[in-house]
Amino acid sequence: MADDGFLMEVCVDSVESAVNAERGGAGRIELCSSLLEGGITPSMGVLQVVKQYIQIPVFVMIRPRGGDFLYSDREVEVMKADIRLAKIHGADGLVFGALTEDGRIDTELCMELLAVSRPLPVTFHRGGGITERNLQRILEGSGVQEFHCSARSPRDSGMKFRNYCVSMGTSLSTSEYSTKVTDVGKVRTLNAMAKNIL
Repeated sequence: MADDGFLMEVCVDSVESAVNAERGGAGRIELCSSLLEGGITPSMGVLQVVKQYIQIPVFVMIRPRGGDFLYSDREVEVMKADIRLAKIHGADGLVFGALTEDGRIDTELCMELLAVSRPLPVTFHRGGGITERNLQRILEGSGVQEFHCSARSPRDSGMKFRNYCVSMGTSLSTSEYSTKVTDVGKVRTLNAMAKNIL
């Protein structure tokens, strides 16, 4: 828990965003890749480099694909392998969630994953997030001591050559010549708001 009585966790998908989150006052990061898909398990290379550049705890997302949270047996095998690898490569904690086909928490699977995760702490994940628009409403009267956000802003690419006839990604609404990076100012703003509310 942070000295202020709450913990701000920022969801990041790059080394730059991890550094910016720490600079902005985050108490912990959730490391993932492909935030456009809602966040999936990052590469172990990203984890290792992030750990070299920041001092705050790094919790690693364990999610084999985007989409819903109903996983096949093979996807569960991947999740367990990713948990073991994240532990080996220095994760301070893990983040995952699983649902049944009718949308209930899959407690049996979550318990299996928790067993593989020991002794690391685990955060249950099922989408959502905090923004400047909803932070006050969520914090007032809820009693929460931790909150999670991505606090990202678009940043134009330095790429000078641009071929607009070919797209490398599946999303046509986002330019491939722009990336979203954690914004130090947004992290600081959310932290300040939380300090005033709590």
